[in-house]
Amino acid sequence: MRLLSLFLLCASLTAHAQRTRQGEPFAHTFSIVARDEATGDLAVGVQSHWFSVGTTVSWGEAGVGVVATQSFTNKSFGIRGLRLLKEGKTAQQTLDELLQTDEGRDVRQVAIADAKGNVAVHTGAKCIDFAGHHKGATYSVQANMMLNSTVPDAMAAAFEKNKAMPLPERVLSALNAAQAAGGDIRGRQSAVLLVVKGKATDAPWDDNHLVDLRVDDAEQPLAELGRLLRTHRAYEYMNAGDLATEKNDMKGAMDAYGAAMKLFPKNLEMKYWTAIALANTKQVAKAVQLLKPIYAQDANWRELTRRLPKVGLLTVSAPELAQLVK
Repeated sequence: MRLLSLFLLCASLTAHAQRTRQGEPFAHTFSIVARDEATGDLAVGVQSHWFSVGTTVSWGEAGVGVVATQSFTNKSFGIRGLRLLKEGKTAQQTLDELLQTDEGRDVRQVAIADAKGNVAVHTGAKCIDFAGHHKGATYSVQANMMLNSTVPDAMAAAFEKNKAMPLPERVLSALNAAQAAGGDIRGRQSAVLLVVKGKATDAPWDDNHLVDLRVDDAEQPLAELGRLLRTHRAYEYMNAGDLATEKNDMKGAMDAYGAAMKLFPKNLEMKYWTAIALANTKQVAKAVQLLKPIYAQDANWRELTRRLPKVGLLTVSAPELAQLVK
């Protein structure tokens, strides 16, 4: 009977090993919140040995701020924190108010950067070693359950060193530095990179997702996050090419599609629209050569080419169209 009781106790402990008494998930991890000095954009980046960390730790709103809530995570800090910032409180005032009413403050780790450039951070006394943070002028890096004590300083050094980088790449450099310094003692599983505009506009559908990338489960989450960021950059060029096409600026479209293809050379769609841009700028022969291997991999692209003149996306003569779909 004693053995059975012991087994049931162990099973219960195991089932709840990754939860607080209030049912909140762990997110032992390292993260960075930051504001870009030049653009005012705001970012939060995270890696953790926890599934889908982006649904728990990272929060942001354009023109308001970003929040990272981790260790024994209090997810309400994300929504409540952004609301307090929106009401006009500074990052520090917001953090103070969140912690004041939180009985679990000793096991929390929280960082906030607001749209005015203020930064605040808290590492609870009972966060699991190694736990600590490094606060800079426009950023904060924080970590808990790390292999060693060098992680926060390594993140800060990388972020400071790479000031010439765009904010998303700069945040990623800090995350990579954390992993290189030892990272989470348990390993790695998921990562997130969220960037929002520092100043809100009348188009919130654009403001809150300048970059919004998540890796929910991977052996090398930061490597995958880096790949997704490069792909994101390539598709920014694709979007610019589409916009140029809408304006009948075929030279601009060709330049943009070509830039996208250089970043993501194996992507058939990027090659395809580069070819279409070439055709629209009277470079049909070059377009034909580019389309041949695309058709060889997937004949549906040939059928798409036939459909483009009807909607004005391919402005060639009938004989030229025949060459393009041959």
